[in-house]
Amino acid sequence: MLNRRTFGKVLGLATVASLAGPAASATTRGTAPTSPAASFAALKQVKAGLLDIGYAEAGPARGPVVICLHGWPYDIHSFVDVAPLLAAQGYRVIVPYLRGHGTTRFLSTKTFRNAQQSAIALDIIALMDALKIDKAVLAGFDWGSRTADIIAALWPQRCKALVSVSGYLITNLKANLDPLPPKAEYAWWYQYYFATERGWLAMENKGKRHDLTRLVWDTVSPTWNFDDATFERTAAAFDNPDYAAIVIHNYRWRLSLADGERRYDGLEQRLAARPVIKVPTITLDAERDPFTAPPGDGSSYREMFTGAYEHRALAGIGHNLPQEAPTAFAQAVVDVDRF
Repeated sequence: MLNRRTFGKVLGLATVASLAGPAASATTRGTAPTSPAASFAALKQVKAGLLDIGYAEAGPARGPVVICLHGWPYDIHSFVDVAPLLAAQGYRVIVPYLRGHGTTRFLSTKTFRNAQQSAIALDIIALMDALKIDKAVLAGFDWGSRTADIIAALWPQRCKALVSVSGYLITNLKANLDPLPPKAEYAWWYQYYFATERGWLAMENKGKRHDLTRLVWDTVSPTWNFDDATFERTAAAFDNPDYAAIVIHNYRWRLSLADGERRYDGLEQRLAARPVIKVPTITLDAERDPFTAPPGDGSSYREMFTGAYEHRALAGIGHNLPQEAPTAFAQAVVDVDRF
């Protein structure tokens, strides 16, 4: 049942459904509650590929599917206010925990705890297969954007449309060897921390992991007025026994400091060629996100999207865009599905 706050958001979403473009997104972005009053219903589990994947689901079982993908250091609750908005519009919303997060578990103790980009993308393909979902709108941020971008690029038949925060995020290992401008490198401080043994030990230590991820929340979302309970609700997902291994491998792999698996070499070679994305896409950039490439108008990655396309910039919003601006994120999903 929708509470009064959620109903107001749904009403607002319906009112602005005909609006599109950057001007509309700036006025309809919405803000998240500062206390975690909203929550998902009981989670579900499904065996898919290498994993037993935990996920939340909302909306009608036969509705068009939207799969929302979270980033780091976040979890499914980045979409806790997005999901009811989309469900009220008739969508079946699936929000999975990525490998190493929440209730998602590896089926075998012998499986290498690999977090290279193609492995995570294949997790979502396996999830779709397990749930008998042929095609879905994919929407994500951070790791979730990268995963959605990969599926849209390599398996466009599985992606009806795409909402990608920060645009084209497919990792190019060779390009990643080149230094960024110092200001950009500064924002990635934890990536280099994770390249050290000290960073590994910090992620394995519950207290230090808690404080490190909280620091990231505070610094990359400087205008988001969340409370302690909101963070703690998500931080529970970091107690997954594979969390440290997955996070450390992801960031070390991106810097070519850790190997992937040979089984994914063919996919990584295709991704290294920078495949364009042809499915209908809306990209979102957040003004206060330190990882948003200047000038924030999407021009740095526009050429990588060759299908129906629109870019929207959100003023005053930080890195956790779906949770900071749930109405704008949900609006982008509704709009891109109508392209």
